[in-house]
Amino acid sequence: MTNVETLRAEGTYDRHRNMAATHAKYLSVWDIEAYYGESYIVQGVSFDIHEGEILALLGRNGAGKTSTLRTIARLDDPALRHGEIWLDHQPLHKMRAHEAARAGIALVPEDRRIIPGLTVEENLQLAQIAPPVGWSLDRVYELFPRLAERRRQEGVTLSGGEQQMLSIARALCRDIKVLLLDEPYEGLAPVIVQEIAKTLELIRDQGITTVIVEQNAVAALKLADRAVILDIGKVVYDGSAQDVLDDEKLRAQYLAI
Repeated sequence: MTNVETLRAEGTYDRHRNMAATHAKYLSVWDIEAYYGESYIVQGVSFDIHEGEILALLGRNGAGKTSTLRTIARLDDPALRHGEIWLDHQPLHKMRAHEAARAGIALVPEDRRIIPGLTVEENLQLAQIAPPVGWSLDRVYELFPRLAERRRQEGVTLSGGEQQMLSIARALCRDIKVLLLDEPYEGLAPVIVQEIAKTLELIRDQGITTVIVEQNAVAALKLADRAVILDIGKVVYDGSAQDVLDDEKLRAQYLAI
């Protein structure tokens, strides 16, 4: 029996869903199926996120987490073949990646994609060339004072933590509604992880909705309001992040922690 089935049997899963229904759904992912060629990767994933929430999207390696993020962002791979994705009443499933970006989706990929040859400030300015423009540079630098100190430095020469800050700041330079973060803590020292987590809390306070995919599940769960756990491309848990932290058996079964 899957964790979802167990929760349904106990009545707790339906309580989670009923509680969610009392709030407006902001991002809705409904029964999406996505493929790399003929490889069936995202297998009927569904979940809802409310405006201003942080959702931790977790699972073991190969569970389909990054593929789910890429599908929401409407990248070409994996290819969405079934299901719907709605953002604030807009049908993302009918859009291409550039259209989803204009609608308010920002994906910060695992490799950060800082542009070589450009300074920190030039990386940020490039994000503001075309509308819709988001935060001003002054506002970005207020949130990321370290980037302000290094604004004339070439972006690719920053430390790993600073590059992660730059990639998040660059996303905020667009007028975004949902921030999708793929492995933002990878390779970073614990003190930098804590610093980025505090920054993400401040971003949440600005009303921006965030989905975080992270192998450091404990750090992600401590930050998140809710959690969705995937296993082999399917949802096996959808509920409180704190409940996952408190459930050692669940963590051992699906997160190996």
